[in-house]
Amino acid sequence: MAMNPREKVFNGGFAEQTDFWFSKDARLSVVDERLLADVPGGTAGPSKVIVGQNDIPLRQGTSYTLSFSASASRPVTVKAQVQLGKDPYTATFTQDIPLDAEQRYTFTFSSTLDTEHGQVSFHIGGDPEPWVFRLDDVSLLGGDPLPRYIPDTGSRVRVNQVGYLPFGPKRATVVTDAAGPVPWQVNDRDGVTVASGTSTPRGSDTSSGQRVHTVDFGAVTEAGAGYTLTADGQTSYPFDISPTLYDQLRSDALHFFYVQRSGIPISDELAPGYGRPAGHIGVPPNTGDTNVPCRPGEGDYALDVRGGWYDAGDHGKYVVNGGIAVYQLLSEYERTRTAPGARPDGLGDGELRVPEHGNGVPDILDEARWELEFLLRMQVPAGKPLQGMAHHKVHDDEWTGLPLSPDQDDKTRHLHPPSTAATLNLAATAAQAARLYPPYDPGFAARCLTAARTAWEAAQAHQDMFASGEVEGGGAYDDVHVCDETYWAAAELFLTTGEQTYLDALRNSPYRIGARDPFPPEGFSWQQVAALGRLDLATVPSTLPEAERDAVRASVRAAADGYLATAREQAYGVPVTGDELEWGSNSAVLNKLAVIATAFDLTGDQRYRDGTLEGLDYILGRNALNQSYVTGYGEHPSHNQHSRIYGHEADPAFPEPPAGSVAGGANRKVQDPKAKRMLFDYTVDPPHHPEPQFCYVDDIDSWSTNEVAINWNSALSWVVAFAAGLR
Repeated sequence: MAMNPREKVFNGGFAEQTDFWFSKDARLSVVDERLLADVPGGTAGPSKVIVGQNDIPLRQGTSYTLSFSASASRPVTVKAQVQLGKDPYTATFTQDIPLDAEQRYTFTFSSTLDTEHGQVSFHIGGDPEPWVFRLDDVSLLGGDPLPRYIPDTGSRVRVNQVGYLPFGPKRATVVTDAAGPVPWQVNDRDGVTVASGTSTPRGSDTSSGQRVHTVDFGAVTEAGAGYTLTADGQTSYPFDISPTLYDQLRSDALHFFYVQRSGIPISDELAPGYGRPAGHIGVPPNTGDTNVPCRPGEGDYALDVRGGWYDAGDHGKYVVNGGIAVYQLLSEYERTRTAPGARPDGLGDGELRVPEHGNGVPDILDEARWELEFLLRMQVPAGKPLQGMAHHKVHDDEWTGLPLSPDQDDKTRHLHPPSTAATLNLAATAAQAARLYPPYDPGFAARCLTAARTAWEAAQAHQDMFASGEVEGGGAYDDVHVCDETYWAAAELFLTTGEQTYLDALRNSPYRIGARDPFPPEGFSWQQVAALGRLDLATVPSTLPEAERDAVRASVRAAADGYLATAREQAYGVPVTGDELEWGSNSAVLNKLAVIATAFDLTGDQRYRDGTLEGLDYILGRNALNQSYVTGYGEHPSHNQHSRIYGHEADPAFPEPPAGSVAGGANRKVQDPKAKRMLFDYTVDPPHHPEPQFCYVDDIDSWSTNEVAINWNSALSWVVAFAAGLR
């Protein structure tokens, strides 16, 4: 049913389950489009348990009508309230409601608040015994209709806002209704025209709904800053042409991991503006991570799981997401040893901003080790049930507020049960580390190999231990298909040891050569990792028979060709379709680019090099929103990503995300309330949904389009290092 334009409560009839609604200490469910809240007994007062909705706009002096249907499993009194949704939580309307059988309630009041951050809430705590609160048809009518959100997309000429390599492709997209070609010109910073031509019409772009043209100005090769492209009466943001275009971004994309570290003070000298005390080292108010117990009934021990990287916008640490992230950092380094012409520039000792610089170890390996040590600590110790398996994750038992520095997190933390997927992630990454660290720390390398073997054996003995889908206090990272993790782990163990056991596992896998394709159309991810094993089998020297190695390499080329074919069909030159723009879509783009770049390493075919570079253009501004998705890069970059650590938009005392942080990106499914409020039109039935490329908002509360995450930055780091190494 279409929403009244003056309605301020979204999903008041619960047709979309609990979307837009929050609870404090009550378990919510929806039955027959009615909200049920299981209210615990014995809480100290009504406000100890709350059900409500935030981001309610209120205007001082304006009349509003609050109405709802409610009942209780037994007679109780609750408080209905309209208030400020943040400290000091000033109320503009409050009413005690005796509840029993279902009844309709209606109240009219004049707001004393003027805010975009109001709250409609029901304070339902304080009763000595548990009970069930039932709620339906909640409405707050009044004030002006909610304004439509229209993104500021700037110029209709879309370019890579950072720039282009002198020898690389140089294409732009022009949004225009012109049926035929339009003239264009490239000017240098002094306004001198250095190239001109006419555009190529591309028709309607399905991922954005825009009519667009393509401009190819690849003939411009002279290095310089401040170039602009003008077409159809519009001028682009300025951009550079430089052979060192990506050098600083290579450093910044990796620096993100240092600032995400857990269990160590972040130095303001190494990261100006980001210095903070160590988080989760057992110092109050933290309760972790030096002695974290298993969840009740799931183990009788506690582990020291300090260290590692905070995963994303929360303070959780997850083995499967840490696994793919550390793999990509190790792969970025290993590529400098295996790819023709690749150089370790920017990755060596003393070249990154890490506290270990000067220790004789490449800085990228120092950074990767910080996560590897955490992964090793997550392994179930000998003598315990499930020894050798890896705990799936560690995080708070309940969600914390935003923003929040890690050292101020006071929530209880638990180890979540071991999973087959986490154990195979440990086996794969530890085996990978075991072949890269011997020149620098043979003892650590040996420890990694032992852990990898142990994890492999444990996973073979427990092949169906799957993580649950519960998400209270942290992400689920659930995965019930682990043959891809098995393939990846077998590949890494084979490449490191050359042993027949692991080669046999590869040959018997559903992902064996000629069977299931390890390169999914939507790109690899933490949940689909067979491609990681296939990429390493194609590039890392081994005893794999020549015919099998050739077939492996041919599969990489075939995947890259498929991704390039997709890119050619897209007016913005990106290897994803609109249907593939989902949660973390920018990492899907970047992971596909890594496959294309690997095909270049294997063949030297310029098509693959150019396809990789053109895909980066999308990330850095050549897209429907004219948005650089990387903080600190371009004229219109993302800078309000969802993060408790980088919460500047919510609290100016916190910093913005550091330069080099990539946002999740356009997500056609839009799961978070903030983005839904801004992007969807609920006044029509069904609600109007923008085209996929427009499903993004640079807002700290948009966790489904605008979060940061270690596996997204690891993908950015890998691809940018490839681009920076081209000469």
